[in-house]
Amino acid sequence: MHMTVIVIDGGLSHERDVSLRSGRRVAQALREVGMEVIEADVSGELVQLLRATPDPIVVPMLHGGLGEDGALREVLDLLDVRYVGASGAASRLTFDKSIATSVIRAAGLATPKQIALPHDIFRELGAPALMEGIGEQLGYPLMVKPSRSGSALGVTKVNDATELPSALVAAYAYGPVAVIESYLDGIEIAVTVLDEGDGPVALPPVEILPESGIYDYESRYTAGATRFITPAELPTGVLEQVAELAVAAHRTLGLRHISRMDMIVTEGRPVFFEGNVAPGMTETSLAPLAIEAAGREVGEVFAKLVALVGR
Repeated sequence: MHMTVIVIDGGLSHERDVSLRSGRRVAQALREVGMEVIEADVSGELVQLLRATPDPIVVPMLHGGLGEDGALREVLDLLDVRYVGASGAASRLTFDKSIATSVIRAAGLATPKQIALPHDIFRELGAPALMEGIGEQLGYPLMVKPSRSGSALGVTKVNDATELPSALVAAYAYGPVAVIESYLDGIEIAVTVLDEGDGPVALPPVEILPESGIYDYESRYTAGATRFITPAELPTGVLEQVAELAVAAHRTLGLRHISRMDMIVTEGRPVFFEGNVAPGMTETSLAPLAIEAAGREVGEVFAKLVALVGR
């Protein structure tokens, strides 16, 4: 059966540049294993392209808003176009940290303590009234982040009450809801989960060692700014817990094919803090490191997922 793969990348989110790099890499990897690939940006021509291509299978490589909040995937469902990755509903759930964390916690899995604070409440009640309660509930240090944004954009570590207002303002620049979480001191780990039709499996976890101490946007996309150890140097028992948590979170969020689960190993146990439905595939991204550590190649993995969707 002839299949044309359409890799959708770019888009208008804050992560356009990263998305283009991810898309290019996956498109190239699929061509290398003999697939016919069209790369497409999100524009007025996209729907036309999807309609004009016989039996297309889409690989969404959009990061941030449109790509990970489920909107594009719902359009693909509407057009009856098959695609690799999570459904629109599961993407929306995973992308919103304030909801995903609650769902993961309700399933009995470990998460940081978290408060979601909409901008209008922050504005109406005033910062001072809220600061004290937040400090009492969570203690310092804290992490403040937009509830819906990727690549650690708008994320700040807050050491005491005086730093909280400006951290919230930074988070609100990316959306109307900020989440405030207890800071987890430990080892940051990213686990790529792959389901090629026989149920989700955790790939070797990647340990993240940013030079700056915080794995922010700069640390993520500047070559050499972060050291990665794959597989993570953790005791066997902890590695097993890490794999179990990643698979359980993937299942709980209703994801499929490929995802990446981010966690902190603190006091010898992993704690989930974020899931990704469109993990980055750039030269400095985590999922390709995990795929390679598993003795696989990006092109072969995506070709298998495309074939699974095309069945």
